[in-house]
Amino acid sequence: MTDSPHHDPDRIAGRLALLRRRALVGRGIRAFFDARGYLEVETPCAVPTPGEEVHLRVFRTEREHHDGTRQALFLHTSPEFAMKRIVAATGLPVFQLARVWRNAEGSHLHAPEFTMLEWYRPGATLSGLMDETEALLRAVLPPVVHRPGGLAAGAEIRIDASFERLTMEQAFARHAGLDLLPTEGDAGALAAAAGCALRDGEDWEDLFFRLLMERVEPAIGRDRPTFLTHWPASQAALARRDPADPRTALRFELYAGGIELANAFEELTDPVEQRRRFMADRERRAALYGAAPATAWPMDEALLAALDHLPPCAGIALGFDRLVMLAAGALRIGDIQWMG
Repeated sequence: MTDSPHHDPDRIAGRLALLRRRALVGRGIRAFFDARGYLEVETPCAVPTPGEEVHLRVFRTEREHHDGTRQALFLHTSPEFAMKRIVAATGLPVFQLARVWRNAEGSHLHAPEFTMLEWYRPGATLSGLMDETEALLRAVLPPVVHRPGGLAAGAEIRIDASFERLTMEQAFARHAGLDLLPTEGDAGALAAAAGCALRDGEDWEDLFFRLLMERVEPAIGRDRPTFLTHWPASQAALARRDPADPRTALRFELYAGGIELANAFEELTDPVEQRRRFMADRERRAALYGAAPATAWPMDEALLAALDHLPPCAGIALGFDRLVMLAAGALRIGDIQWMG
């Protein structure tokens, strides 16, 4: 009897050194958060509301109750909603290594099922969360990591150097040669500033992300990790606007060696504003994908109710598999997943 492609012991054995590194990074993460007084939590994977991010596709399942009734459930795209409810109820700093699912994804950096490290710290600011994220990477990665391929092929990334911190405004000025924030919402103005033509149907957000991917991301995080901070207000998601400049949101993403590692917010605690953003996300998802997302799953009313009790805090989602890729010098996410 020959092994099927889904049972290949040689493939697992051949990657054992990488998989041992995965286990070591996981142990290092737990030790880091234990030492800082965090509580490790576990939240459900199958939930009534999987998230509201416009472009993420979800896995649908169904629960059969003992009385024969059925309930539509979805595999969560992030444990964020549930973890915020825990913080609101307890006021404690929490972390989780959560299995998450995102349908229709697959590349050397993407998998439909992967592990997300999320943590939330009451009282933390965006700057404080960057400090803590930098400390975590120093605790679990070698002082220098090497990228074998991708945008930073052959690069040495200094984890032991101070991480770069760039606002989105600074990054676009430096690497795209334009003043970003005055163009927000005006696709023509952004195209003119960038010296490029709008594609058919391309709006401001589409062009913003095209320029981010084509001009900014390849230029950052190459010799040391880079925090890209203070995103345009329209890209706030679940983050607070910056009181010092309401054109921007208190959000950062972390890049290293051509890999987007993390997305973080100084958390929005206003349920009215959060509901408005969720409704806007649903309308945009319907316009883009022709679905009826408002009826696909219910609004997470438990989260919205909890926001009234959520203390000021900052939270972050960090791709654990991508972190292991950096630690191990792996090129593909499947190389560091047990059954990848």
